[in-house]
Amino acid sequence: MNKDFEASIVLAGVGGQGTLIAGKLLGILSVKMGLDVKVSEVHGMSQRGGSVITYVKIGKKVNSPIIEQGCADFLLSFEEIESVRWASLLKKNGVMIINTQKIKSLPVLLGQTEYPQNSYDALKEGSIDSTKVIEIDALKLALESGTSKAVNMVMLGSLSKFMGVEEAMWLESINEAFASKPKVIPTNIDAFEKGRDAISK
Repeated sequence: MNKDFEASIVLAGVGGQGTLIAGKLLGILSVKMGLDVKVSEVHGMSQRGGSVITYVKIGKKVNSPIIEQGCADFLLSFEEIESVRWASLLKKNGVMIINTQKIKSLPVLLGQTEYPQNSYDALKEGSIDSTKVIEIDALKLALESGTSKAVNMVMLGSLSKFMGVEEAMWLESINEAFASKPKVIPTNIDAFEKGRDAISK
């Protein structure tokens, strides 16, 4: 394993989408790679519906989990509008993966404001040539695996295609992350594979 591997990853979504579990799994993966890792929820509230952002930094030596603007290698947006909210964190040659799922906030539900439209188009038009902006329907793929709770695994599967880490190591990490709930492991692995396949296509 490459001991010089480094990655700064932002997981942005809302409470209930499993961003924190995804961060934990990335931590497990990093340890298996023999690297240092810092994982931190640094914004928002984790209750269902509240905005949540988790930072994950991986490297030979990591002093802080905080990822400053323009420094993230990867940004995974678990909900469409979160991609706009945190786009400034992504570096110029970074990769943004956007789940097309729309979760309406309370002000939108109350009719006090409108849900922004065409977020993906705006981000794609504003990106430079070296930046990848990818849109996938992670909720649909998770439901095909059997549960909406597997959106996080679909997103990690998509991410895995860009990180250069052996698939077997990812699968070992999934098994370890869900060791206390072995019955859900096959579903989560299936969702992970669907995420990988979505990028391959």
